[in-house]
Amino acid sequence: MLEKTNHTETEITALMLDMGAKARKAARALATASVDRKHAALTGAAEALQRRASEILDANAIDMMNGEEAGLSAPMLDRLNLTKDRILDMAAAVQAIAAFPDPVGSIMAEWDRPNGLHIERVRTPLGVVGVIYESRPNVTADAGALCVKAGNAVILRGGSDSFNSSRAIHTCMVDGMKKAGLPEDAIQLVPVTDRQAVGEMLKGLGGTVDVIVPRGGRSLVERVQNDARVPVFSHLEGLVHVYVDKSADLDMAAKIILDAKLRRVSICGAAETLLIDANDADRLAGPLIQALIDRGCEVRGDAAIKALSPDVVAVKQEDWSTEYLDKIISARLVNGVNEAIDHINTWSSNHTEAVIAQDPHVVEKFFNELDSAILLHNASTQFADGGEFGMGGEIGIATGKMHARGPVGVEQLTSFKYRVRGSGQIRG
Repeated sequence: MLEKTNHTETEITALMLDMGAKARKAARALATASVDRKHAALTGAAEALQRRASEILDANAIDMMNGEEAGLSAPMLDRLNLTKDRILDMAAAVQAIAAFPDPVGSIMAEWDRPNGLHIERVRTPLGVVGVIYESRPNVTADAGALCVKAGNAVILRGGSDSFNSSRAIHTCMVDGMKKAGLPEDAIQLVPVTDRQAVGEMLKGLGGTVDVIVPRGGRSLVERVQNDARVPVFSHLEGLVHVYVDKSADLDMAAKIILDAKLRRVSICGAAETLLIDANDADRLAGPLIQALIDRGCEVRGDAAIKALSPDVVAVKQEDWSTEYLDKIISARLVNGVNEAIDHINTWSSNHTEAVIAQDPHVVEKFFNELDSAILLHNASTQFADGGEFGMGGEIGIATGKMHARGPVGVEQLTSFKYRVRGSGQIRG
């Protein structure tokens, strides 16, 4: 395997094509692997993550030191940082995925035709999945486990900032495959940080890659969308909105907003824009804005919001399209749910939006007229997560409208085929 140094274009091309060929061969074996063997592989990987936690922490310490020296922001360092609890959570997620019903071969629908043909729509693996991600080393485990459960081989390309952490985690995933007697090449991690490796993946590695899943910032996703020659499950930035209606319970609204913004500012489900109903601004706006400020959150507001506190910073046009991933939120008053919907439709990345309201008509209008991948009522946007949806984990939140949308879990990593059973029928 090549190490973390610069290489010639020829070397990178040869390396990546070889990885693609190995992944395609492994995918054929994995597609027909038994439920028990896949379960054993993932259980073994979860056990290895727990057993090798200290090794993973040592590797992560190197990445954290390098990140600090490189000037990574506090939110990016939080994404990168691993703790013993986070590793245990990672192992628990892999274990949960192992326990899921196996999707491969399950019948999605079946029906009979008048001519006696019996038709079944059956789940099948996608084949080889390429995952390109930044910062978050836990994606190595989540993506590897989800792909294996769905019968896919996966080629993982993590960011240079998490290089050592991802390698340590990948070793644990391979341990599980070995233990179950499944091909190690079913989970491969690109062993170089050269950007050319991403370009080779986007070309499809000689036709061996079936789909690309990008998980990162706007620049990464835009590059993937512009350059990919294979289908893409888009995971755009989380320009997440929370609308507080005049019918909202104030205490509930405050609790939800503080969690949605501040529980973890570095995740894609963190709220970035707060919209408050001007029809009850006297009751709602002041306490909600002050609660954020008291917790150390910078509020960037329109004139009406700025008038509430000298600590509010004047909002700029670009703030409405900024994913802060920091203790910053933009805020404005809106004239009811219609104006809130207009604002969201103008600026949203179609990731996640929440409405806080007691009026059922407002909630239904919000749900019916917005088309983001995830819509929540009276709940924190930080629930926009495959694990919280009961999927065990996720590769990302797909914001496109084709095939997979919302959390990309096991079922979303399958396609389907039709099986048609006859008894001699011809069209004639």
